[in-house]
Amino acid sequence: MPVSLSIIIPCLNEATHISATLAVLQALRGKGAEVILVDGGSADHTLQLAEGYVDTVNQSPPGRAVQMNAGAELARGHLYWFLHADTVPDADALVRIQDLASNSVSLWGRFRVRFDHPSLIFKCIAWMMNTRSCLTAMATGDQGIFVSRDLFTQVDGYEDIPLMEDIAISKALRKRQRPLCCRQTLSTSSRRWQQAGILRTIVLMWRLRAAYALGADPAQLAQRYRS
Repeated sequence: MPVSLSIIIPCLNEATHISATLAVLQALRGKGAEVILVDGGSADHTLQLAEGYVDTVNQSPPGRAVQMNAGAELARGHLYWFLHADTVPDADALVRIQDLASNSVSLWGRFRVRFDHPSLIFKCIAWMMNTRSCLTAMATGDQGIFVSRDLFTQVDGYEDIPLMEDIAISKALRKRQRPLCCRQTLSTSSRRWQQAGILRTIVLMWRLRAAYALGADPAQLAQRYRS
């Protein structure tokens, strides 16, 4: 069966979330999509839990840009969909991505995102992320970036940097065309925001983005992000 959609999932120690994400994607696999899991060296049960729910498992050095590029090299579809391991698409998003994959035109875009925590602050953060994304024609990895094979090749894939790889590829892609801002929703984990502190994370991300825009070294930004 010809493959029109390749779903590429970078992961590292995602045993807590990978099953929920992969379970939802089985409907697309049944309609001809392929699921490629690119593991960065998990030390938990991620790979065991993924067994039987993906078409390809690839080992790669850690780092989302490296892992997603490795997955793209194996992908056979016309459309690549880069999905985080802790992100679960709604049923409407699955239908939308399948419709997009059936069209052979060049395109790229993202979905709306919401957090899996019901508090008002996370609803506000999601609203700001989605609104900013459409206004600036930029997308974040949490929003499930999708891009046709030809456009991905034209921009040479993800830049090999340890942080801000989603911003870098958005900048490259928007020079060619504006993204589709799909209204369908993906649910993503709020764990990192809760662990580090919501306000602290907001301030940190704005500072990192500003520093990157001013030319800061992504490797140094990654160190600040991890610490």
